[in-house]
Amino acid sequence: MLDTIGPADVAGVRRLARDGLLAGSAAAARPRALARLRGGVYTVAWPLVFTRITKPLEHRRRHADCARGLEWLRPDCLDRFHDDVEAVVDHTLRRATSPIENLEGWLATRLTPATVDAHRRRRGEIGALQRPRLPAWLTGALGGDPWLCDLAVQILVWVGVPATAGAELWPLDGWAARRAEVTGEPPATRDTLDREVGRVLAAMRTRPAWHAQHVERPLGHKQAPVAPMPAEFPALELVGEHELADARLVSLAEQALRAIETRLNRGEAPAEVVTTVVRKLFGERTPDTTARDDWLATALADQERLAEIVTTVLAILDR
Repeated sequence: MLDTIGPADVAGVRRLARDGLLAGSAAAARPRALARLRGGVYTVAWPLVFTRITKPLEHRRRHADCARGLEWLRPDCLDRFHDDVEAVVDHTLRRATSPIENLEGWLATRLTPATVDAHRRRRGEIGALQRPRLPAWLTGALGGDPWLCDLAVQILVWVGVPATAGAELWPLDGWAARRAEVTGEPPATRDTLDREVGRVLAAMRTRPAWHAQHVERPLGHKQAPVAPMPAEFPALELVGEHELADARLVSLAEQALRAIETRLNRGEAPAEVVTTVVRKLFGERTPDTTARDDWLATALADQERLAEIVTTVLAILDR
């Protein structure tokens, strides 16, 4: 869409918005004209969605690569980005009924309600609860146990999101961390979590119709878990050495951001923290050192270039 829409289309959208005619024009437009209106709004909206919604979300998910720019988004993150932009476009073409002098400013106030409403609508279409909350009967069936009740909510949230857990049905690793937060106990084993998930599902199945509608049906819309390759089959090398090196650097960058943010939250000096962490993670040479590592080692030895690295990292973390 972005490749076929020109400045004239964007200017037309802005003019209709200023005159308070954007929503009315969209409602009356023929398919070809409507497509150009959608493209014009899309062109204005997508940078705002990426900056205000996608980038902060990817930082929270520790996807430092995705937060760099549109071309760096992973496939599932890119799909979510496009869904959010389409939600904002739909919202705009329905709600822009009054004169709007500053279209970007107006859109900025509509990003959250537009994307949240679309998210809830998509959940509702597959039977998942739009606002997962525990009914009183389920709380009673779980004995009011705080962790089991929390786990039940996590299950109801999970069945309605398109993401998968690799080769597993449930994201047990993430729930193990959540369990430790809720209970204050050390992380549980996977066997313990399996038993607890089974207990929650058993409680849900005491209301078969409810369970079928709000758990089984949305689960049926998820992509089937991918089975791991048998151990006796040798792994195929699907990427080149340079791609493996890139992946290693991305992983190190995510580790670095987590470590830096933790130390900054403790009040440590930003420049010292960034310098120490970057030197620690990227400055040590290993047997698989690449030309890029050589360049980075040289940069770390240059105080001026190191200062630029510090500034860039703090900017990524919005510090």
